[in-house]
Amino acid sequence: MRPRGGSGPGPVWAQRVRQLERSLRTKEERIVVLETENAALHLKLAEYQGLAGRSTNEVLQLYSAHGQQQKLQRGSVVTHLHEAIKRLKQDMKSLRSFALELSKDFQRQCKAYLYQALTAVQEIQLQNEAMQMFQIKAFDLEQSLQEVTERYEKEKQKRRVLHNSLVELRGNIRVHCRIRPSLPFDNADEHSISQDRQRNFSEKVAYAIDDETVLVKCSRPGHASINKTFQFERVYSAFESQDTVFADVAPLLTSLLDGYNVCIMAYGQTGSGKTYTMLGPQLEENFAFALEDESELGIIPRATQEVFRLISEKPPGSYWVEVSVVEVYNNEIFDLLAKDSCGKVFGVKRDVVTTREGKSNVPFLTYETVENASEFLHLVIRGLQLRVRHPTLVHAHSSRSHLVVTLTITTIVSGDSLGTSWEDEQINQRLNKEFSCTYPQKARENRSTSSSRASSPAQLEATEKPKQVKTRLQLVDLAGSECVGMSGVTGAALRETSFINRSLSALADVLGAIAEQRSHVPYRNSKLTHLLQDSVGGDAKLLLMLCISPDQKYLTESLQSLGFGTRSRQVQRGQIKKKNLPVQSKAK
Repeated sequence: MRPRGGSGPGPVWAQRVRQLERSLRTKEERIVVLETENAALHLKLAEYQGLAGRSTNEVLQLYSAHGQQQKLQRGSVVTHLHEAIKRLKQDMKSLRSFALELSKDFQRQCKAYLYQALTAVQEIQLQNEAMQMFQIKAFDLEQSLQEVTERYEKEKQKRRVLHNSLVELRGNIRVHCRIRPSLPFDNADEHSISQDRQRNFSEKVAYAIDDETVLVKCSRPGHASINKTFQFERVYSAFESQDTVFADVAPLLTSLLDGYNVCIMAYGQTGSGKTYTMLGPQLEENFAFALEDESELGIIPRATQEVFRLISEKPPGSYWVEVSVVEVYNNEIFDLLAKDSCGKVFGVKRDVVTTREGKSNVPFLTYETVENASEFLHLVIRGLQLRVRHPTLVHAHSSRSHLVVTLTITTIVSGDSLGTSWEDEQINQRLNKEFSCTYPQKARENRSTSSSRASSPAQLEATEKPKQVKTRLQLVDLAGSECVGMSGVTGAALRETSFINRSLSALADVLGAIAEQRSHVPYRNSKLTHLLQDSVGGDAKLLLMLCISPDQKYLTESLQSLGFGTRSRQVQRGQIKKKNLPVQSKAK
């Protein structure tokens, strides 16, 4: 009998086996009852046989008595004795026939039950064979599924590599999105609203449906729900760790030592997890890093550890690292590592200017030389103690300024090792060829510039002596955009919110101007964009880390952040320029 349904034959056959086992137990109980009755009948037969023996003795006694009373009682006694013997013989005969029939019936039932048991065993064996066949097929299917999954992952990795190559060619901004989990403070201010509205506020509307797609459920009272999807280079769900996030950031740090500037920037509303992503959990008293659990460290401390690890693999003395920490507060730049005459650290206001080469520069900015990650973290902690923070209804420790941590790596390049290797030349030719298909005008400008540089006598003369090449890693923790009605700020905090939102709006304007290839990009509309001009404008590999909340309460802010990330992802800045670094000879 073929089992029905899609769950396999196992449960049906198991139920059938249990039924047969119950039937077998019932028959066995019946056999025990019959054996008990047969034993009772044998006992009864023995009783009657004993009775018959006693009767025979009585007959003998009667015969002996009859011999004595032959004359008086012969006729009546003999007649009664014969009748009694006849009745006893009839009873014995009936009992003997009943016992034979009972024995035959017992044997028939035993044979029937034995046949049923053998049949059930055979059926169970057939079912086991069928189950083994199904298990073999299931194992084969699992193997096939595993092979298909592995092939899918390999193809997915290839597609990601090709996509990253395309991003390199176009100079696109890499955009990653991280969805934070729901936190206790999300419901801290909802005691005064109705339960239905509180339930709606705490409902999750943002999900990571895969590692590249965010799904947002947009719903309004009286309207049908609309699902919006957003595609990014990488999407992290609420359950993914800091290790996973940094694993996708680490390859950019290799580019840093390969001669490229790198910028990693966290963007999102207040309380969306930007500082946690960039720095990790912090102690509230002195804003120090909670180093007990290194798995919770953010991008900034991890990136520094990775940079020093990569430097340790290079020849000693060929690199040194300098650190600067600044904040942009109320559209003013403050140097958080500056010291007074007594050596006490305090925030000093600085200005940002544009050099003759068109690069942004902060005159008199404090740079501290560090030799390991511990010294770097010490300086960052010292700067964080001066960073402006203010509690709001959205976040109890809201950062009120943009934090920019810059690692400047200086490389000593010998004059005879400058230039471009044959392999790099082939790669550049291929990149330029594909880039020219998208931006023919920029490609012509790049070719003319590179040819003029190649033929410049000054450059040929410069290659005769050692040269210092500087690359920068900028790690930016932007202040969160805020809705004034939700944050509940007033007074000085309201003024801070205004400057934060205006600077973020200026950043969006800059990216929009670059995307539209306008002749003028408004970098100077904000000190933030002016400070980040080189990184945003195409002189660095830029990674934008979007941070959003999953709750309905922050739906508007999350959609704004996702829209900003989508627009940023479409910005094409052209091929990122590489600094002149030593060429590794093939003999080595």
